[in-house]
Amino acid sequence: MELRHLRYLIAVADAGSLSAAASRVHVTQPSLSRQMRALERELGVGLFSTTQRSTQLSAAGRRFLPFARDLVARADAAVAAAHTLASGRLEHLTIAAPGTTLTDVIAPFLALLEEDDPMPTVWEELPVSVYAALPRGADLAIGTTPPAPHLASVALADLPVWAYVRGDDPWAGRSDVGLGELVSRDLLLLSGDFHPRRALDQALGRSGRAYESVVEVGTPEVAQALAAAGRGVAVLSDDPRFGLRPLRITAADGPVHISLYAAWQRDHHAAATLEALAERLTAFCVERYGPEVAPALSRR
Repeated sequence: MELRHLRYLIAVADAGSLSAAASRVHVTQPSLSRQMRALERELGVGLFSTTQRSTQLSAAGRRFLPFARDLVARADAAVAAAHTLASGRLEHLTIAAPGTTLTDVIAPFLALLEEDDPMPTVWEELPVSVYAALPRGADLAIGTTPPAPHLASVALADLPVWAYVRGDDPWAGRSDVGLGELVSRDLLLLSGDFHPRRALDQALGRSGRAYESVVEVGTPEVAQALAAAGRGVAVLSDDPRFGLRPLRITAADGPVHISLYAAWQRDHHAAATLEALAERLTAFCVERYGPEVAPALSRR
């Protein structure tokens, strides 16, 4: 069954007659009649009812017409998708990232997309498995560990890990706190599945210090809520909530931070577009959080 025969059938249905349809599809009426008879023979069903005055779709033809329209629409969509792939354009964009990154970085960035940017979809992924979303269909993955060498990637930003305290806390007027001071307080920490906790653990390991009092909580929002209730100091990379005051955490080798990376498949048909979006995301991070978050690592 040829698509052009289905297109001719649709033309007859829309035009109301063979003669009008022939003019529409730029063939002669006898040629159109022959091709419609060929379609009927192939399908084994009569699609038309012919009278002395006109040729109209039969009951079977009217039942078959929606299937013809669907097949033609799918074929047209496939051709359009192939043209998009060949041109390197990206009409739809799927971004995979951990929840905090989606909330504090990706969502504000998406609010600034331009009219000709692709339509985005986001997938929330665990930090430890975010790059595994690429083989599953994500176009761009945002993670906090260096991507594997087989992926194309850009270092986006080095985002600080914050110690959050209440406005009436003795530290509230400060801009930073040393690691040694921090571990003397009751700390509200995420589990080791989250990169702010890993960054703090690693900084403590390098300094030879240990925690004194830790309460593990399941989500960043709950950690900030408990800090606002006066139950301790929340250590996170999230933006502040509940009126909490952020303090940078300083160690002997510099501020405690997490690095943010964008990664994509090297053979992605729109690799150049993804790289351009990643570079825009880097500029957005610097504008949002300040020049000090510019990545120390160059593009891989």
